[in-house]
Amino acid sequence: MNTTAKTKRAVKTVDRVARKQPTVGARIVEGLEQAITWTRGENADVRVTLVHVPDVDVREVRTKMGLSQAQFATKFGFPPATLRNWEQGRSRPDAPTRVLLAVIAKHPEAVEDVLRKAS
Repeated sequence: MNTTAKTKRAVKTVDRVARKQPTVGARIVEGLEQAITWTRGENADVRVTLVHVPDVDVREVRTKMGLSQAQFATKFGFPPATLRNWEQGRSRPDAPTRVLLAVIAKHPEAVEDVLRKAS
């Protein structure tokens, strides 16, 4: 193959690569830049999704299930001391834990099933 044909092929390849979607890394950087702009309060054209994380009365959930603190903690994998602190108001479950507690409140059997299969 002569040099001219190789050059034309290389140019076509470069053109194709240049038209491709941005890389994953470039998209992550763009997203981070948008997040920084948004947190500064600047008018950025970004999409923001806010999710309401429910507050859950852990004691109410536990007592409705008829379980002691130790039983509830063991069944769902919480440290008993942490459960006591939540119930006594000394600390509060973080957002992901509140989501889990909301699922336990509505569908405890689903969480039990997942935990049973995991062990």
